[in-house]
Amino acid sequence: MLVDLLEKSNYIVVYTGAGMSTESGLPDFRSANTGLWEKEDPTQIASTEALNRDVEKFFQFYRERVIGVKDCKPHNGHDILAKWEKDGLIQSIITQNVDGFHSEAGSENVMELHGTLQKVHCETCKKEYGSEMYESETFYCGCGGKLRPSIVLFGEGLPEETFMKAVEESEKADLFIVLGSSLTVTPANQFPLIAKENGAKLLIVNMDPTHFDDLADVVINDQKIGEVLAEIDRHLVKK
Repeated sequence: MLVDLLEKSNYIVVYTGAGMSTESGLPDFRSANTGLWEKEDPTQIASTEALNRDVEKFFQFYRERVIGVKDCKPHNGHDILAKWEKDGLIQSIITQNVDGFHSEAGSENVMELHGTLQKVHCETCKKEYGSEMYESETFYCGCGGKLRPSIVLFGEGLPEETFMKAVEESEKADLFIVLGSSLTVTPANQFPLIAKENGAKLLIVNMDPTHFDDLADVVINDQKIGEVLAEIDRHLVKK
């Protein structure tokens, strides 16, 4: 059924959340007992206020996160999505994740709603650098401004251009695939609804049930994303 669903669709949009990243070994943020925000108050350490009020703690927290991303790699699920895009099977990826693994795996039409930890930029002059600046504990630009990760911090809105492109992609989809998201974070969780309202089929692959499961045409729980995608890929006939 899943193979038929993909092969009969003309415009497939994929939406990925934390579950996609945890399969690469990265920690989740909101999971009970194990999430990063169970241990730290995000407003105190990952916010615009923290950047201005407690900058050394901010730098060290994100240096650890940058190094954590560098220590992990895209998994086979990322690779399969990149291959599917190259083959013309899927058209775009919307992601909540900031690890940059979709791009690293070779996907090109990726909307990073919350930015990426693969880059940092100067708060003052906006010059961009690679995240190796944080690895080497270089936290200030040549102009003297503070370098910060190129991600959306608490207290900031989603980038408007990226968000609007994600809305447009959701409207065009005739199949919308959710991979590894609990669909609890607004406004990003509205994309599956937008797709459904425009006639798309909805497939949700997530370890735990979501509040959107009743709207979905197919729901898969308790299976790893990489395994589900690999199983589909084995049975696909190239378009």
